[in-house]
Amino acid sequence: MIEMTADIVVIGSGPAGQKAAIQAAKLNKKVIVVEKLQAPGGNCLYYGTIPSKTIREAIVDLTRFNERNFYDIMPDVGEISVDQLGGRLHRVLDEERTIIWRQFKKNNIELLQGSARFVDQNHLEITDDSNVVLYKIQSSYFMIATGSKPRNPLDVPFDTEVILDSTRMLKALKIPKTAIVLGGGIIGAEYASFFAPLGTEVTIVDKRDHILPMLDAEIGIHLQTALTDLGLKFLGNKEPALVERRNDHAYVLFKDGSHIEADVLLYALGREASIDGLGLENLGVFVNAKGYIPVNALFQTAIPTVYAIGDVIGGPSLASTSMEQGRLAALHACGVETHSFPEVFPIGIYTIPEISCCGYTEEQLKQLGYRYEVGRAYYYEIARSHIVGSNVGLFKILFHSDTLEILGVHIVGRAATEVIHIGQVAMSFGAKVNYFIDQVFNYPTFAEGYRIAALNGYNKIRH
Repeated sequence: MIEMTADIVVIGSGPAGQKAAIQAAKLNKKVIVVEKLQAPGGNCLYYGTIPSKTIREAIVDLTRFNERNFYDIMPDVGEISVDQLGGRLHRVLDEERTIIWRQFKKNNIELLQGSARFVDQNHLEITDDSNVVLYKIQSSYFMIATGSKPRNPLDVPFDTEVILDSTRMLKALKIPKTAIVLGGGIIGAEYASFFAPLGTEVTIVDKRDHILPMLDAEIGIHLQTALTDLGLKFLGNKEPALVERRNDHAYVLFKDGSHIEADVLLYALGREASIDGLGLENLGVFVNAKGYIPVNALFQTAIPTVYAIGDVIGGPSLASTSMEQGRLAALHACGVETHSFPEVFPIGIYTIPEISCCGYTEEQLKQLGYRYEVGRAYYYEIARSHIVGSNVGLFKILFHSDTLEILGVHIVGRAATEVIHIGQVAMSFGAKVNYFIDQVFNYPTFAEGYRIAALNGYNKIRH
């Protein structure tokens, strides 16, 4: 066993852990990062954000999805192989991993491979797969950035071929003829939309009456309509009573007595903090009712010298927000004055078509009693959409009827996750909706959807 000391130890090398470690190192702190995987990057790099978005992009390219409006192209599953998808994925993973290694080396961050376990508030043990202690580290501060994992009930017989969670889905990458997706949240909607363009008969099942219920309802329904046009089916108001494997098929019996079968089932009904074996009980730190580590506004746990950042603390559970949480926590631990976590930030959902939003939904504004108006711009009104073959989509701007303050921006359609930042910046600076009217946008671009939507909403106020 090797004994070591550090100023800050970061457990986990995903987005939150990376940014926390780099920020602390920039402030001349001795930083050690502990990662249980063989290389840095965390689940985000190997089983989460990066691989799923890479596969999405590969599917869009290989199926020539965005050219269908011009050439009436239909996907031939036989022409698109798992090797093509996997080859692109491995190349991206190699490039991302190389960048992380380079950043750690440049900032003199030491990376230790193994599983972390707290001994007490100041000491951490690192063990190998056989539970042999390799290192014992003393540190002034700790950052828990171990991420999350699929919430898998014990009565669901997961395997590596038929009944899968999102992690198993990536490991068992294949193109099934039929697929069931249990859960209409972000992960379920994303994977369902990936396979539909490949010709897979996909059925999403959820206990709610439409997918992505956390979004502005109009946006979620708009996406659901677009996915239906791809052949995807949605079964709402259904809850599974039994999930099992029958003759190499997934079988689901619902509480209403109906059932469904498919080649593959993706179970996407929630996630929980990945804290197994971490020894939080030795600190007096416990998870909340949802299975996540509670923290204050500074990302401190019940022990002020132990911080928790990223998906391990629950929502919003985005790589982008995790990065900022890591940076802010490291600044505070290093004694540097920081700002509070931003109230306005975008959410990106990489379905086909993609979605991004920032600010209030229309449903929230109704509950709060706001006087508001809605400006809309449909993608079929935007010349850029005709040029690139993407006529499905919607810009939706919510603004105060009296003050014209922008209250929310919601976009579904091609490049949504890119152009959302224009609305984010405008909201951050307190811009009013007529700001978009009085500016000149490049033509033809998707971004001019802001101007069209602003005019649509503003004209309702004027008249």
